[in-house]
Order: sequence, then C-alpha cells, then structure tokens
Amino acid sequence: MKLKRENIRNFSIIAHIDHGKSTLSDRLIQLSRIIEDRDMKEQILDSMDIERERGITIKSQTVSLPYTAEDGQVYMLNLIDTPGHVDFSYEVSRALASCEGALILVDASQGVEAQTLANLYLAMEHELEIIPVINKIDLPSAQIEWAKDQVEEDLGLDPDDALAVSAKSGLGVDQIFQAIVDGIPAPETADDSVFKALVFDSHYDAFRGTIVHFRIFNGSIKKGDKIRFMSNNAQYKVEEVGLFQIVRKPQKELVGGQVGYFIAGIKTISDVKIGDTVTMTDRRCDQPMGGFREPTPVVFSSMYPVASDDYEELTEALEKLKLNDASLIYEKDSSAALGFGYRCGFLGLLHLEVVQERLEREYNVSLILTSPSVQYEITTTDGEVKIIDNPVQYPDPAEITRVREPFIDASIIVPDRYMGSVMQVCHDFRGVSKNYQYLTNSRMEMKFELPLAEVVYEFYDRLKSVTQGYGSFDYEISGYQETDLVKLDFLINSERVDALSQLIHRDKAEARARAACKKLREEIPRQQFKIPIQGAIGGKIISRETISAFRKDVTAKCYGGDISRKRKLLEKQKKGKKRMKMVGSVEIPQSAFLSVLKTD
Repeated sequence: MKLKRENIRNFSIIAHIDHGKSTLSDRLIQLSRIIEDRDMKEQILDSMDIERERGITIKSQTVSLPYTAEDGQVYMLNLIDTPGHVDFSYEVSRALASCEGALILVDASQGVEAQTLANLYLAMEHELEIIPVINKIDLPSAQIEWAKDQVEEDLGLDPDDALAVSAKSGLGVDQIFQAIVDGIPAPETADDSVFKALVFDSHYDAFRGTIVHFRIFNGSIKKGDKIRFMSNNAQYKVEEVGLFQIVRKPQKELVGGQVGYFIAGIKTISDVKIGDTVTMTDRRCDQPMGGFREPTPVVFSSMYPVASDDYEELTEALEKLKLNDASLIYEKDSSAALGFGYRCGFLGLLHLEVVQERLEREYNVSLILTSPSVQYEITTTDGEVKIIDNPVQYPDPAEITRVREPFIDASIIVPDRYMGSVMQVCHDFRGVSKNYQYLTNSRMEMKFELPLAEVVYEFYDRLKSVTQGYGSFDYEISGYQETDLVKLDFLINSERVDALSQLIHRDKAEARARAACKKLREEIPRQQFKIPIQGAIGGKIISRETISAFRKDVTAKCYGGDISRKRKLLEKQKKGKKRMKMVGSVEIPQSAFLSVLKTD
C-alpha cells in the first residue's frame, strides 16, 4: 500500500535535559507496537553505551511509528528524538529542519527551564507547530496548574492545548498520537517531477558503507535510482531505501515528506556532508536547499595517539565519527613531545569528553588530549592581530601589546533560595552580574557576563552542586574583552612538556599550577630517582612537587662499627641516583594528562 503524503507527520520532542524526552519516546514506541514487549528496554533510542551510562541523549535518533486514527486512517508518524544538553543544541537544530512540528516537554515539578526556552526559539526559527506537553504528573511534587501557567507566561503558548502525561507510567500518552495528527500539518506538497532531499545525519556501517539519514521534500526514491550529491556532484546508485523502526526496515519506495535512510555503497566517506541536498541525475532540482549553520566550536584541544603508529587509525576514526557528528571540527597538528595528531574544536567540555570516549570505545584508539583552551585575540607590537587557541603558538610576552579573551552572556534560572550561592560561584569564576528578574514568585533568571575560559573548566559542575541540580544554564558568546593572560608551563624532571601547557588568567595561575602539580605527583609512577614537577610562568617557578625515589636500604648489612662506613655506602648510592637521573626519562601515563584537566 502506497502511503499518501497527507498521512505523514514529522515531529521532534524538545525539552530541557532530564525532562523525560527519551522516556516519552519509549512509551510512544511501545504503543505503536513496532517492537515486541520482550525486546523493549529503557531509553531504547539511546543506542550508544555512553548515552546509557550518563543517562543523556547525545545523538538525535529517528523512528517511524505507524498509527491508526479514530477514523480508521493509517498515519506514519516520524519521530526525531533530540538531546537536551546545551553542548548538543546543534543536533537539535538539524533534527528540527526535518520536521513540521514539535512536542515541547515541561516537567510538572520544575517548570520551564533555560534549555526549554532555547529549544523553543530554535523551533520558532524553523516555523514549526508546537504542542506543549506537561510530563511527570505522577510525581508527588507535581504542580500541574502552576506548570500550565508557566507554559502561558514563559512560552507564550495556549495552556488549554497542553497535554498532561506521565511518560514513566504511560498515563495519558495515548492522546499524544491524535494530538500530533490534528495539530501538526502534513508535509507540504511540492513539485514531484524533481527529486530533492536533505541529508540530516549519517553513520558508517562496516559492511554496507555509509548509511545516509535523509528527509525527502520533493519526489520519491526507490532501489536502482541514480542519485547525486549537490555539494560535490558525487554520483551513486541506490541499493536500498527504508525506514528506521529501531532496526532498519527496507521499503520498496519512499515518497515526499518521509524520513528514512538510503544505502548506495558509499565507500568515500568525505562525499557525504550533513546539510547537503540529494537529487537525481534524471530529475535534478536547480537549487540546493539551505543547509545548516556551521557550528562554531568554542573549546579547542589537541588529540594524539598514544602509540605514534596509530596515527592512520586516528585519521580514519575521526573521518567516520565526523559522519555521525557534524559539529566536530579538526585539522592536522604536531607536537615535539607527542608526534603527529589533530587539533579539534568542540561545542563544549561535555562534547569533548563524549568525542574522546566514542573514539576510544567505538574505534579502539588510545588517545592523549591536551588541556582544553578557547580562542584568544593577541595584538603584537608590530600591530598584527593573531587568533590563537593553542598554548604552543603563544608569542613571547615582550612582543605582546594586548590580549583579548571571549566572554559569554550567561542566563541561569534557579529557585530564588540559591541566589546567594550562585552569585558566589559566578564571582569565583570572574563573572559580573548584569541583572536578574523573577519569572514566577520563587524562580528567577540571573544574567552574568563570564569569561568563556572559566566556564570551560568546572563551572557547570560547581553550579549544579550549589543549586542541588535545580540550576539551569544557557549561554551565548558576546564578544572579546581585554585580559591579563599568562602561559603556564609544566616541567617534569626539568623538561618542559608542551602538551600540559595552559593559557590562563594571571590571578588564577598559581592556584591552578599547585593543584596540577599535586595531581601529577599522584599519577606519575615513582622511579629509581627523584622527579621534580614544577609549574612555571616564563622563567619563574611558581609551584613544585617532588616524587621521591625508590630506595634500597644499603646500610642494612652494617651493624655497629664506624659511622663513616655507612656514610660511604650512602654517598655511593647518591652518586648512582644522580647518574640515573641524567639519563633516565620519565614516562607520563595517559591518566596524568587527563588529571590536569579535571580539578576537584
């Protein structure tokens, strides 16, 4: 049976982190019966181990749900599940470009939070129909009427349209299907004589090559069609098309408005670009569709393989990961201590951790990462302006006239009882309070101006702990401001290790150097000789720790007798240790590089 375009609905679920998107997706999948109850598991769309362990969604996933309406019509509802974390908002914007509508989830006990608003604005940019859903109504702390007021005040949506559900127990979830059919428009009919589709994701399969996730806007596609990517004119013959129903379900044909995948034996990974338009050789469209905004990386770090022979493997792994994570940006880099690697740009610190874990787990590459840094603007004495993100490129301080660092406008929404502690945290991180306002009688929005370099470290963790998890944080880059920057170097056994260098504000340098030296002392294994670990700014040492040597008690066999005999043996040992220190090199384990990034 061929599916009519007017019976297709494409929708996303958007919300703040932890408001129950993945749980609601589980219930919708269960109700649509595309999977046996015995195969059902929690967060079924979170297919990566790392998503399950952290309890967050990282990748947006697609699933097609059949639904028979009250009038007997069969509809195909394409759900695109999205992440809630601020670092993955780029994933959200890509998912929304493939939809006509969105369910916006609001937690009945916590109300509207920062990321809910940020995602709502994203949905409005894409001109989507929005259906508010109040989730977690079975919690003892749920306040449904209060949540409805917030939907009206903060989101500007009609509270009477809001559906009250509990995704966990399944209460009220069945009414969502009908609301989607009634409230979200079908994909618009357009010129079907040409074929036009948007690539919004892809992943690599070792047996089938690249599997492209796409949304069809015009025309239809089936096995045997010859397709062409518009950005690079690469041509392929389609081997299989189908829908995602937890597993790939091949179909004879996909029509305009549908979301699915195609396989065309694409072995050249670089041919597939997310945001590209796919057309056909015989039914070409004239204009490519507007792709996605290029994501702007804010955190930079270099990655090196632990064994330098693995450089090729790292290159291949990054290519394959780039297919599935378009916001990752990388270019070649090299270091005196660590050999060849890549300088990578990330959307935030969580994004960095996720990329590192995925490379290690999915592609078995052991990595060393350098300290994350942001981009600084440096004006030299001859008037040249340089943008640097790598401590290695930092010029001699004598050649610098001024340094500017990126600042962000942060919006923090918290219950008002935490106001004092949030002010204190922001003050510790060199933040300046701009203003604050009450959103309801007990919740407030506080606005701060903060240096991005401070937020990159452990700001988010500190904020979560002082607000007991109730604080929500959203930010955007506001511009550059002048700063007092220094380059902090670490010397291990009197040798400078460039992978540990950091660019840091002068006021914070001493505390950071002390903490890092302590961490390194715990991580670096003891040797037969003493190892000094020093933090330095230029030629000035500002902190030091020493790893004591293994010592054999050479005087054990001397008992009684003259003290000079013992002294002679100790002197002999001391000479041996000194010689060993001259030739001995210190192996720095992977965990030591990471320990410098993590502060207590």
